[in-house]
Amino acid sequence: MKLAIGSDHAGFELKEELIAYLKSKQYEVSDKGTYSTERADYPDFGHAVATAVTGGEVEFGILMCGSGNGINMAANKHQGIRAALCWNSEIAALARQHNDANILVLPARYISVAEAKKCIDVFLSEAFEGGRHADRIKKIDC
Repeated sequence: MKLAIGSDHAGFELKEELIAYLKSKQYEVSDKGTYSTERADYPDFGHAVATAVTGGEVEFGILMCGSGNGINMAANKHQGIRAALCWNSEIAALARQHNDANILVLPARYISVAEAKKCIDVFLSEAFEGGRHADRIKKIDC
């Protein structure tokens, strides 16, 4: 499976940890930046990952910024993106099962590396349940 990952400066260190983790699990990872802890604007990386997902370059995306909110808002501006801000594995599971989320967003300043890894594992292993949830998903895009 191929994934795109991105963060601003606040999420850089977590992103680096997660890239190593994903590669150890044999995922192909496309790093969309940022590449240091120097100040960077989260929309740039939210848009880059969302474009990779909508363009079919990757199956799923992973994003992070300090709170997760800003980068989540940027990604969700893209038609067809359903980015979900998750801070524990239960929410990550529901994001896939009920919302067919295609980007996992993590709050880098408020989540441990261990919990972030749990969120990723669940997010990438769960499937969309469809059914009544499919009708709701159709109502999201404007």
